[in-house]
Amino acid sequence: MTRYIRRASVFCLVLLVALLVNSARVMIFEADSLDDNPANRRNTIARYTQPRGNILVDGKAVTGSRDTDEQLRYERTYKDGPLYAPVTGYASQVYGTSLLENAEDDILSGTDPMLAPLPLFDDLTHSQQPGGKVATTINAAAQKAAYSGLAGRRGAVAALDPATGEILALVSSPSYDPGTIAGTDSATTSAWKKLNRAPSQPMLNRAIRQTYPPGSTFKIVTAAAALDSGVVTDVYEPTETPSPWRLPDTSTLLQNEARGCEDASLADAIRVSCNTVMAKLGVQVGLKGMVSAARRFGFNDAGVRIPSGVSRSNFDTDMDRSQLALSSIGQFNTTATPLQMAMVSAAVANGGVLMAPHLVERTTDDHGNTVAQTGSKAYRQAMNPATAVQLQEMMQDAVENGTGANAQIPDVAVGGKTGTAQHGVGNKGAPYAWFISWARSPDAGSAEVAVAVVVEDASANRTDISGGGSAAPIARDVMEAVLNSAER
Repeated sequence: MTRYIRRASVFCLVLLVALLVNSARVMIFEADSLDDNPANRRNTIARYTQPRGNILVDGKAVTGSRDTDEQLRYERTYKDGPLYAPVTGYASQVYGTSLLENAEDDILSGTDPMLAPLPLFDDLTHSQQPGGKVATTINAAAQKAAYSGLAGRRGAVAALDPATGEILALVSSPSYDPGTIAGTDSATTSAWKKLNRAPSQPMLNRAIRQTYPPGSTFKIVTAAAALDSGVVTDVYEPTETPSPWRLPDTSTLLQNEARGCEDASLADAIRVSCNTVMAKLGVQVGLKGMVSAARRFGFNDAGVRIPSGVSRSNFDTDMDRSQLALSSIGQFNTTATPLQMAMVSAAVANGGVLMAPHLVERTTDDHGNTVAQTGSKAYRQAMNPATAVQLQEMMQDAVENGTGANAQIPDVAVGGKTGTAQHGVGNKGAPYAWFISWARSPDAGSAEVAVAVVVEDASANRTDISGGGSAAPIARDVMEAVLNSAER
């Protein structure tokens, strides 16, 4: 009898050891996978047991949290949701996060290790810190001016500080209220379906995620390439370009909408926007030179982050000469985001140095103590400083005496370039109206703001004037808002 009891005891002991070993295996080796398992709701519940940290504009919160008294207790709220949606993105209990809500999720949710008072503190105590704050570079007045200017029309605005790369405005229209998809109820599901089915695509961030043919605004890149390569040594010298001009190796004649393009100089070609002159200069620079110039401005770079990802702007690297001619005036396969074209304008305004664009000034803990600071850094040398000075003069002439007159601001130096991008089958679609610009107040040593505006559904003629009529006034209002803010 004793022998059977002993055997049973040993067997129970083996089972106990096996149970302990299995428990240890689960706790040590499988803990992470179990934590990440979608069926595990503990993390989801824990995530919403405290308010989410806020996103700030001009030091004021444009987000908040609402106590629902439900299992997922705190739900995200938004102040002026449609205005700031292209900046904040959404934080939904059902559909996840996007844009800044996604890129800075660890800070906002309180899970970033940098928020803990000591290294490994949260791991050892199994605690979670209060959500931190994300201070953006957005200028509230400029954001509102851009949003009001678009007035619900499809389009986008991006504005930068040329000297720092700070993004001062980022607007996409039409927009949406992220608060309508923040919860878990049937209204949330209905709102999500409605937004995703809308033909106007309100959840598309057109400022950084949509690429458009840039039209004549790309002529600034071509002009920089022509000057840097030595193809043009005197911006006032005639270029010996006929009007119309036959595209290389074809029988197709390239026309001009503007007058005075016959044998025009580079300066005149920028002022009145001559297709023939700029297309010919692109061919003279050559494919290698044009690709290199476009890359220096940020084209073909899929790694731009602000910190959210930015869609890649394109300049083809394999083309024949006729395709290169069209690409050099922003047609063929050349495409750009509004942010990319704001970068082009900013590089000119900043003496040829293109600063890395960024949307976050700093992140802090709940008490406002800095966790991380985003410093300004150079992205690329887009052109020679002397070239930038010449382009500044030509862009300023385009506003004072050319197609960009609607961007003029009294007593302020403004440079700009209009553009109309034709699209659709046979170019039958309503043309996109573009305007890129920069502004420098009288007492400033350098430009304080660079802007790009695109209006998709502009009721415009197929001329560069449409960019000046539809987009330039919006750019002017955004620039004025920034300059007025600096004076306070």
